[in-house]
Amino acid sequence: MNAERDLSPLTPNIVRALNDKMYEKRKVAALEIEKLVREFVVQNNAAQIKHVIQILSQEFALSQHPHSRKGGLIGLAACSIALGKDSGQYLRELIEPVLTCFNDADSRLRYYACEALYNIVKVARGAVLPHFNVLFDGLSKLAADPDPNVKSGSELLDRLLKDIVTESNKFDLIGFVPLLRERIYSNNQYARQFIISWILVLENVPDIHLLEYLPEILDGLFQILGDNSKEIRKMCEVSLGEFLKEIKKFPDSVKFADMANILVIHCQSSDDLIQLTAMSWMREFLQLAGRVMLPYSSGILTAVLPCLSYDDRKKGIKEVANVCNLSLMKLVTPEDDESDDTSQLPSQEELPSFHGTPDTDNDSSDLGVFAPRSSAGAAVTLNLDGIVQVLDRYLHEPSTGMMTRICVLKWLYHLYIKTPRKMFRHTDLLFPILLKTLSDESDEVILKDLEVLAEIASSPAGQTDAAAAEEPAAVHTRLQVPSPARGALPAGCGARTLEVSPSTPTMNSYFHRFMVNLLKRFSSERKLLETRGAFIIRQLCLLLNAENIFHSMADILLREEDLKFASTMVQNLNSILLTSSELFQLRSQLKDLQTPESCALFCCLYRSWCHSPVATVSLCFLTQNYRHAYHLIQKFGDLEVTVDFLTEVDKLVQLIECPIFTYLRLQLLDVENHPYLIRALYGLLMLLPQSSAFQLLSHRLQCVPDPQLMRSGHTEPAPRCTPPSDTARIDYMELLQHFERVQNKHLEVRHQRGGDIVDRRLGQ
Repeated sequence: MNAERDLSPLTPNIVRALNDKMYEKRKVAALEIEKLVREFVVQNNAAQIKHVIQILSQEFALSQHPHSRKGGLIGLAACSIALGKDSGQYLRELIEPVLTCFNDADSRLRYYACEALYNIVKVARGAVLPHFNVLFDGLSKLAADPDPNVKSGSELLDRLLKDIVTESNKFDLIGFVPLLRERIYSNNQYARQFIISWILVLENVPDIHLLEYLPEILDGLFQILGDNSKEIRKMCEVSLGEFLKEIKKFPDSVKFADMANILVIHCQSSDDLIQLTAMSWMREFLQLAGRVMLPYSSGILTAVLPCLSYDDRKKGIKEVANVCNLSLMKLVTPEDDESDDTSQLPSQEELPSFHGTPDTDNDSSDLGVFAPRSSAGAAVTLNLDGIVQVLDRYLHEPSTGMMTRICVLKWLYHLYIKTPRKMFRHTDLLFPILLKTLSDESDEVILKDLEVLAEIASSPAGQTDAAAAEEPAAVHTRLQVPSPARGALPAGCGARTLEVSPSTPTMNSYFHRFMVNLLKRFSSERKLLETRGAFIIRQLCLLLNAENIFHSMADILLREEDLKFASTMVQNLNSILLTSSELFQLRSQLKDLQTPESCALFCCLYRSWCHSPVATVSLCFLTQNYRHAYHLIQKFGDLEVTVDFLTEVDKLVQLIECPIFTYLRLQLLDVENHPYLIRALYGLLMLLPQSSAFQLLSHRLQCVPDPQLMRSGHTEPAPRCTPPSDTARIDYMELLQHFERVQNKHLEVRHQRGGDIVDRRLGQ
């Protein structure tokens, strides 16, 4: 700059000193400027004051020469000091050139800029608040300055500005929030520390209600919570804690819905502190906001469910997630089944979209955000479509933990209880995966799965024309349910009318579909049948009506084309029927055949039990049809006696010695009234080779008393037991003929299979 240039009212000496490289000379010039401006203030000469500030700004502070810039900064500070309380009128002209120097490449100059602005702000105090945003923006940049002196100077200025904001009631929070929202996403540690320190200050100012604008900055706060600096994390944790305290204190003024998705995102964070904090917030939101959170249920479940399978290393997160899950579950009520926005399932476009995978994707901004179906101000509605999609997704994912799968099934059960009408629209979608889940490794998962399937099969909401119409024609033909008004059992119990399923008021159209698909699964997964078949059927008998289950399965097996599977399945069902405590009532019903219903059940089971000769005999023993059992055993001579067959006979002998057949063993004392029982047992004895089972049955029969001995002391012979009237109406001859037909089919299949094996061997 040309020192001789006319820059009046600044004298040439002042101009020369301002351009000097020596700080002391620039300081002397600043004192002269201060004196000059004071004179203008006294004279009330605003034009000259503005002119001086303009010269210092344009010719010095914004000069290309570094020493001139330094002189301009100290000169502007001197102007502010001279103006005193009147500096507020010229703050824009004073501040802007100083802030420009914040970006200077020279660290010394940036320091002088801090010093100048400090003096300007110190004099102006509250008058600087209208310019707070530009000051804050400049300070946020200096907070990350690499030079320690500059950083120290900015901290002094920062503290001064905080004091001014704290003591003032004119802070423009509305104008400041957009800048805060922008700056809060800085990745620089010092900038983050600066931001958090300001948030902490604003939180503690009574007249500043930052809580109202929390949705604007909450996401950024959670981002900062993941900073590598322990000090910054702690500061952010304190800030979030203060916000949460205020939320609990003033829940009515909190915009819960605006922050729900933010919490959903950070509840899926890979950072433990972020996840635990977000989950803790979610817990409080669910308890404080209640059903306001309901539209976000699918997103919340996306975040919460995986946490339930965490190990002890993340025990805290798991416990909080469990509370969140239970709280959310309580929000679903039967009233949610009443509102109905649509009469059909939503289209693919209407369903919520998944973004990323919570367990693998580290970019939290793309994780499982679900927009609520209801718009602002509308009634809170349950987004059942989104919830079902989330639950279905976690059931399908192989990586889903056991506790998560259990919780998913609990949710499905809960929804079928609370909102059955709406849930049955999704049953066709859920049914295949529920059946597949029966192959799960965990017994507890299978138990919960069976509870869901049992509820589907028994819920009155499932008994609809629409549900029946959606079933495949083939299944519908097989599982036609007859009219309840059947009357007495018709003569000739073996008629085809007994092959259909019984009328079951407590079951719906999904029950028989369930039975069909369950047997198909057993057929395709023999390991499942071997390891879990009995467990599954026994649990179903507790959850549903045991008679309906056995009757339905017997109907289906009667038409089974895979005769080997039919035989295996009958043997399993027979073993369950004879040995399981869950089937006590059903055994009691079959034991005496006193009613038309029990006779119908016997005939239905008998027809399918014919796939296994020994099982058929055991059914006759259970129902005390000893004469028919004897006739059946006579037919065994025409059968192909295999190792499997003899093994089944061996098992039956062992069963006869069990408590279930105590009544049968006691009936051996009544030789006259139960001759066919003894003949049947001798028939079994003759079938057995010399084995332990042979010895066991032989010893039992040796204990049968002499009829003459049992008559001693009686004046008259004991009356013979007559079968009940309903039992007498069973056409045993037709049943015996059915047995022969079934066994002939088995024989043909075995011979055909044997021929195929020979052909293959010859071909080789």
